[in-house]
Amino acid sequence: MLMIEITPNKCDYCGTCVSICPEDAIELKEADITISEELCTNCSKCVWSCPIEVLKFNKEGVK
Repeated sequence: MLMIEITPNKCDYCGTCVSICPEDAIELKEADITISEELCTNCSKCVWSCPIEVLKFNKEGVK
């Protein structure tokens, strides 16, 4: 289950999250950012590295 959420229409496509992701799970192309549910391990490195807080770690449902 993917626990990282993307705030719509806020990303400035700087690429910081892409460069820090150890699993290469984040893709930026044109005006879109996506996170692969299959590759993402929910490490949250992208969340902590985003300079404008586009990404959020959603702990809802985690026990």
